[in-house]
Amino acid sequence: MSAAKLIGVQPDIAWEDKAATFERVRRLLAGSPPEPGSLVVLPEMFSTGFSMNVAGIHEGAERPAERFLQALAREYRAVVLGGAVNIGPDGRGRNQAVAFSPDGAEVVRYDKMYPFSLGKETDHYTAGTGVKLFEWQGFKVAPFVCYDLRFPEIFRHATAAGAELMIVIASWPFPRVQHWVTLLQARAIENQAYVIGVNRCGADPQHTYPGRSSMYGPRGEILIDAGDAPGVIRSDVSLEIIRGWRRDFPVLRDARLC
Repeated sequence: MSAAKLIGVQPDIAWEDKAATFERVRRLLAGSPPEPGSLVVLPEMFSTGFSMNVAGIHEGAERPAERFLQALAREYRAVVLGGAVNIGPDGRGRNQAVAFSPDGAEVVRYDKMYPFSLGKETDHYTAGTGVKLFEWQGFKVAPFVCYDLRFPEIFRHATAAGAELMIVIASWPFPRVQHWVTLLQARAIENQAYVIGVNRCGADPQHTYPGRSSMYGPRGEILIDAGDAPGVIRSDVSLEIIRGWRRDFPVLRDARLC
C-alpha cells in the first residue's frame, strides 16, 4: 500500500521577528529532516505571530517569508506550506496560506475566509471568498486558516470539490485548546478526510499557545499529537485508505449541500 509523508512544524514564534523565527524553524527541520516528496506545513503567520500590525509585517516586494518557504521546498525537495500576510488591492491585509513545490513554483494561495472578529482581525484583514485546492502525491488538498475551523460548511464544500486532505494552520490560544482538537477530529470524521492542524506554541504579547499540532485519519482516528513544545510531527497518509473508507461507508454519497 503506497503512502505519502505528511509533516507538521510547530515552532515557538519570535514576535514580529521574521529572521529569528526562520532560524528557529531551520533548527527544528535540521533535527528532523523532511523526506523528499513530503508535504511540510507551518502555522498561520508562521514568521511573525498573529499580529494586527499589517503595515509592519506584510511581505512587501521582498516577500521574505514566502522566499523562505520556497527555499525550504527546494532544499528538501518537498511541498512546503505556511502562513503569510500580504496587502490586497483594497489596501487591507490578506491572511494567507501559501505553498510552494520542490522547484519553487507557487501551488496555492488561499485567503482566510473567516477573519477572527473577536480578536479585531476583521478591522485589519479582508476575508477570502472561496476554498482552494491543490494536488500533492495524488491527493487533492484544501488549506484553511485557524478560525475557519469553526465553520464546517466550507470544509464540506471543499470535500464536494474533491478534497481528501485538509490542512488547518493556526495561532490557536491555550484557553480553547479543547475546541481545537475536537473540531479537527470532527472535520476528519464528517468529511471522511485526512486532517492536519498545525499550531504554534509559546507566547506573544496577548496570548499563550498550547501547540497540540495533530493529524487525524478519515475515520477520525488520531495519528499523532505534537504536545506543547516546539517540534516536528510526521505521519504516513494513504490514498487507498481514504478512498476505501469512502467506498465502504458511503456517507458522502448520501450528503446534500443546502
